[in-house]
Amino acid sequence: MQPLRITSALLAAGLAGRAAAQAAPRVTEESSGVTVLLQSVSAVSPRVAWVGGDRGTVLVTADSGDHWTPHTVPGAERLQFRGIHALDDREAWAMSSGNGADSRIYHTTDGGSTWTLQFTNSDSAAFYDCIGFFDAKHGVAYSDASGPHSNILRTTDGGAHWVLLAPGSVPDALAKEGAFASSNSCVVTANARTGWIAASEPQARVFRSDDAGASWRVVSSESPLVHGANSGITALSFRDTEHGLATAAVIDNAMVRDTTPHAVAVTSDGGATWTLTHRPDRPGALSGAALVPAAGDGVALIASYSGVFVTTDLGNTWSALDNGRYWAVRAAGRRAWVVGMSGRITRIDF
Repeated sequence: MQPLRITSALLAAGLAGRAAAQAAPRVTEESSGVTVLLQSVSAVSPRVAWVGGDRGTVLVTADSGDHWTPHTVPGAERLQFRGIHALDDREAWAMSSGNGADSRIYHTTDGGSTWTLQFTNSDSAAFYDCIGFFDAKHGVAYSDASGPHSNILRTTDGGAHWVLLAPGSVPDALAKEGAFASSNSCVVTANARTGWIAASEPQARVFRSDDAGASWRVVSSESPLVHGANSGITALSFRDTEHGLATAAVIDNAMVRDTTPHAVAVTSDGGATWTLTHRPDRPGALSGAALVPAAGDGVALIASYSGVFVTTDLGNTWSALDNGRYWAVRAAGRRAWVVGMSGRITRIDF
């Protein structure tokens, strides 16, 4: 079945600067074939993307989302794949989040037909939040702290072996420090060596690595984004080693009504300092973010509990593209996918 095509018409008056002269992004609601909550997406190219969700669900497309192939990972039927990272339409890693052994990493090299369990968390106090790769061999996964040192899991052989980094290679953890496993956006990479981790509660700290995840340092000890109990950074996105965007939220029972003004910030020095910018004016926790540099240096998308929003001036103004409830967003070239409730996958084309 061909997906339903829905074109958004953004008013030029609602966009600032050069945005008024740009064509409005095209919004397409795609048919996923599933109804579970989808919480993570990896955009490999404008044609290839992978999505992870509840009940051990993984989906892949190789034709820009015209057709999605769903898979249920054997043995993971009760798990939530809140993290996913793919190299192409054949190879991907899916990470489930949960307490203790519910945090796992699976790997496929045949497009999701078969899966290998690479890692099962044995620390009952750990809860893995996000996964990301620098290249085909080097990757990391970040967990809430279960002791005085940050839990950063690393592989140098494509996941055949995963090892916790030694205390001297990671920042000391703050009490109750962790991250939000809301969109697989607390671990992001810019190239084969540079990456960031967003740590929340009690502060909104940012870690940085410049050696493919072998060691990490605190590059920002306390960003101006909202932080504290049940709040902090929800997503990072970088277009190069210096320029990035972060979102934050209060994640609690009232997150559909979250209006915290300290919710969007940008950096131009690799994450060392952050400047607050504006949030979309609609209530709802901001969950995912993606810069879209192929569409312009100031273009970014936000996935939130109240819709999808676009900016063309790096957060000074935002316009709504959709009013659904979304968890995650990723971009490749001039195309992005946003995923969320009830198997919803929406494609944005610039």
